[in-house]
Parts: sequence; C-alpha cells; structure tokens
Amino acid sequence: MTMFHATALNHRNRRVEWLVRVLFLLMTLLLVVPVVLILAVLVIRGGPALSFEFLFSEPLNNMTAGGIFPALVGTIWLVGVALLASVPIGVAAALYLSEYAPDNMLTRAINLAIINLAGVPSVVHALFGLGAFVLFFQFGTSILAASLTLAIMTLPVVIVATRESLQAVPQAFREACWSQGATRWQTIRRVVLPNAVSGILTGIILEVSRTAGETVPIMFTGAATFIPFLPQSVMDQTMAMSLHLFTVSTQVTNVPESLQYGVALVLILLVLAMNAISISFRVYLRGKKKW
Repeated sequence: MTMFHATALNHRNRRVEWLVRVLFLLMTLLLVVPVVLILAVLVIRGGPALSFEFLFSEPLNNMTAGGIFPALVGTIWLVGVALLASVPIGVAAALYLSEYAPDNMLTRAINLAIINLAGVPSVVHALFGLGAFVLFFQFGTSILAASLTLAIMTLPVVIVATRESLQAVPQAFREACWSQGATRWQTIRRVVLPNAVSGILTGIILEVSRTAGETVPIMFTGAATFIPFLPQSVMDQTMAMSLHLFTVSTQVTNVPESLQYGVALVLILLVLAMNAISISFRVYLRGKKKW
C-alpha cells in the first residue's frame, strides 16, 4: 500500500515537464542537425581533395589546382598576431572595469560602447582598419594592419568574457585576501585571475573562431588573392583561407568542386583544432579549481 497518491496536479505537472523537455530537445536538434549536415557535405565532397600535396603546396594554374599552404600559413599569422594584440588589452580593460572602476555614468557608457561595438558590421571595421592602420599609421596592406583590424573587431568578445569570468569569482575570496593584508593587485594576480582564467579562455576561443573566418576586414587591409611566397614578417602581405575560399568559389572559373569544398573543409578543421586546444586547456584549468 502506497502512502502517497499522485493527484491531478502532479499528472499535469509531469505532462508539462515532458513537453518542455521535448521542446528543448527539438530546439537542440534544430541547432545541431544543420551543423552535422554541413560537416557531412564538406567531408563527402571535400575529402577527396585532401592530401599531403594539397596541404603543403601552393596554388597552381591560376588557383584551379595545387594546394593551400600559403593561405594556411597566412591564416595562422593573422590569428596569432590578432590574439597577441587583443588579449592583453582586452583582459586589462576587463580588469579595470571589473575590479577598479567605480560604478558611475562614465563606466556605464563604456560598457554600453563595448556592447555596441560587438554589433558593428565587419565592413565598418574593414573601413576603419583601412583608414587607421593602412593609411594613418602607414602600416600599408600588411599582416599587422589586418591583424590589428581583426583585434579591434573581436576586442568586445574578450572584454565581455573576461569581465563575466572575473565577476563569477566569489567576493569572499577577495575579502579573505584583504583581511590578510594583501593589496588589491596581489589579490587579483594570485587569486582572482587564476580562478577566472578558464572563463577568459572562452572569450579567446570565440575570438579565434571569428578571426579565422573573417574575409572583408583582411581583404581591405592585408590579405592578397595570390602570393607565391610565405610571409617573412608582419609587414608583409599574405594569403588567407577565408579569402582564398571566396576567390576560388566566386572569382576563378573552372575550379574543381572538390578543391572548393576541400578549402572549406580545411578552414573548418583549422578552426576546430584551435578551439579544441583552447577547450582542452580550459577543462584542465577548471579541474584545478577549488570551488
């Protein structure tokens, strides 16, 4: 004999819970299934083009044959320099806004500007990079100008992710350090930042994904359609995977379909590899948390 009996309200709540669970499952599938289908199409159509020669040789016959090595190296250059430029500035800005800045009209205006900057179209950033870095600072069309443009474009992502991860660190951690005589900077450096670094990496992961896939900003500031040699410094122009994909898909005739899909597949695999490295490091750091 059971002590409790389900009432009509219990049955209704269970039905509502089941419906909500099914709804969330359908929403998840609606997001995941298209991604899986796109990857499947790229693998099926672009897989035959992948080879050692395709990855480590330069384009041939007006980019209708050959490989993607200059574009692959150029993309790594652009992403790496953009990270070096944006991450220190973004983390420093987030530290100031989260740990030092008072809550007044100025800081609220700065936070609003950061949010608005994240929604600016990439072509506007491209024109800004062209005017600021290529012409005003006279960097010319170079990796440096293109990477700085990408850094400006992705800076809000780093700032917001870092600020959220800093604010997620319990206030009690700070108060415990202050009660022991630690300064604000000592508390930030030894307690707050180590516990927030996994969240900071989230912003870096998002930045890598967007930086590697942008075309318009680098087209205006430093990427070239075809360069038969590898860049030697940040003042050189370079090829890039995203621009190369755009070129072989829309600007060059008689390009084999497998080559077009192969370029797209390598670009996605490159982004996934960079993200996997960052995510693995983030998981490792999260495992060392004590709270």
